[in-house]
Amino acid sequence: MNEIFVTKWKSQVKKGTLTFVVLNVLRNNEFYGYEFIEEVKKLTDIEIAEGTFYPLMNRLKKEDLVSSKWVEQESGIPRKYYVLTETGKETLKQMQIYWAQLSTSIKKISK
Repeated sequence: MNEIFVTKWKSQVKKGTLTFVVLNVLRNNEFYGYEFIEEVKKLTDIEIAEGTFYPLMNRLKKEDLVSSKWVEQESGIPRKYYVLTETGKETLKQMQIYWAQLSTSIKKISK
């Protein structure tokens, strides 16, 4: 087995699906950054570094898939919460359809 190749391939798959993961996690909830990263860890085997998360969220905001708002805290600094926009919800539906088709196709050839 070529471990280096597999490691690089896994990294590319993760990069390619990270937006899908983010939109799915935000589907029913809003989260602030650290809370979001912890939620992804809890739900998946994927670890998202802050250096990956915040640039991705900025890109998704520019694409109008996610919006954010600052929320004051009783103690401490304000937190920036992220939520799906209507465009984000519609985009996620299309991505879920494609993912289901892709998953079915991959399962067919992987048997």
